[in-house]
Amino acid sequence: MRSHPINILRITGLLDGISLLALLSIAMPLKYIWGIPKAVTIAGSIHGGIFTIYALAIVYAAIRVKWSLLWPAAAVIAAFVPFGNFLLDWQLKKAQTKYDVRPFHYGLLVYSIVFFSFFDLFSQLPVMSTFAASVGASSFVVGFVIGLYSLSNTVGNILSGILTDKIGPFKILMVGLLLSSGALLLYHFVEQPFFLIIVRILHGFVAGLIVPAAFTFSANTTINDQQGKKVAFTGTFVGLAAIIGPAFSGIMASKTSVPFVFTCVAILGFSLAVLSAIFLSKYKIPKKDKEVVDTLSTASLFNSGVLKAYCGAFFLMFSQGVIAYLLPLHVQTLGYDSRLSGTLMSAFGIIAVLIFVLPTNRIFDRVAPSKTMALGIALMGLSQLLISQSMTSIILYVVLGLYGVGFAFLFPSINTMLIRAVPAELRGKAYGYFYAFFSLGVVAGSTIIGWLPFDITGGFIFTGIILLLFAVFVAINKQKDQTSLANK
Repeated sequence: MRSHPINILRITGLLDGISLLALLSIAMPLKYIWGIPKAVTIAGSIHGGIFTIYALAIVYAAIRVKWSLLWPAAAVIAAFVPFGNFLLDWQLKKAQTKYDVRPFHYGLLVYSIVFFSFFDLFSQLPVMSTFAASVGASSFVVGFVIGLYSLSNTVGNILSGILTDKIGPFKILMVGLLLSSGALLLYHFVEQPFFLIIVRILHGFVAGLIVPAAFTFSANTTINDQQGKKVAFTGTFVGLAAIIGPAFSGIMASKTSVPFVFTCVAILGFSLAVLSAIFLSKYKIPKKDKEVVDTLSTASLFNSGVLKAYCGAFFLMFSQGVIAYLLPLHVQTLGYDSRLSGTLMSAFGIIAVLIFVLPTNRIFDRVAPSKTMALGIALMGLSQLLISQSMTSIILYVVLGLYGVGFAFLFPSINTMLIRAVPAELRGKAYGYFYAFFSLGVVAGSTIIGWLPFDITGGFIFTGIILLLFAVFVAINKQKDQTSLANK
């Protein structure tokens, strides 16, 4: 009974209630009556960390327990009412024996791990440059530490892929989650630019271990005719991370501090590591015959389908890098508030998520991935051209919505193409290279456009032309049938 979801919810709820009372009855009087502001900082940080764990317990109970959504809603409300958690605990104690527990769906945990990895990435975007400047970094070092994460992430991606095929994705997931969460806590100790550089290298490297292992785990536990739909659903969690991450870190950093934001993300990572140790260990992928792997490796990792998937990953994130670099500048030249850039990015993410979760996701199992890939990259290229000519906020929203449609078609297509073109024995290594191209694309997008002698309009036009040319290449060079090894 101790591991019952309701019991976990009760324990974390009581801790949350106690920490809230300590904040209100002890820390706040110390600050406002006796002039000790640090009391609120310490108590608030502790309460925030406990509340994060409590929120995860609410989600876990909602997934596992066969009860109405009124219970999770009541649990959320109780967290903001003094003594509310204690009243809720009284009711939960009576309810604990009345509700059955659903079997745990491991896929939800894998999706959550994917969310964590990208949430970690996107939560850095609004705060890292200001944090670097706050510890004395020059403008050059600020840009350097931002790109450094993606570069070290590339190394982690490749190593993760190699090790995933050798020892299985579960162990790599566990190592990645624990080390990434630990690296996030190191930002509390950053006081000089040099140490920030060290932390960024370490953080990027260990974070790079997670995604290839997670996608390999998902691909190797899914039947072939549902790979496209499942990849699209996984993309939902990437999109949610892109929407929630920047907003969460921006708001929380303004009210607390950047290291506290990363502490909250670290708590999520440690929680997922514990859940993975409990629920994913029994889903270990059986080890493959080494001779079979050696025989397949060269042909499978460099066939046309795989190479197109790698190029698709690179150009997807190249486009993202250009958007992240030029869109805020374009919005600023039009005379709009910087907040418009954020809402435009959210709009593109929301459109993509809708396509991922609605019945439209069936298209990725019914249409050849090379076709949806060509369509997706073409829409993204067209959007880049249209952004350069967009002069009002309404038109920008429409164009970014079109960009979101292109992103939603491209992301599942390149993942499905990779899965179908590579046998299960080599998917870890293939995904390692795949996400290395992702990381390199982000760096290349902003860096190359910054180096070339283009103004804002020219940068968008150049990127749009590059993407459209790649779309034409994919369309006229249809993927050859090299999926037989993957289906054997």
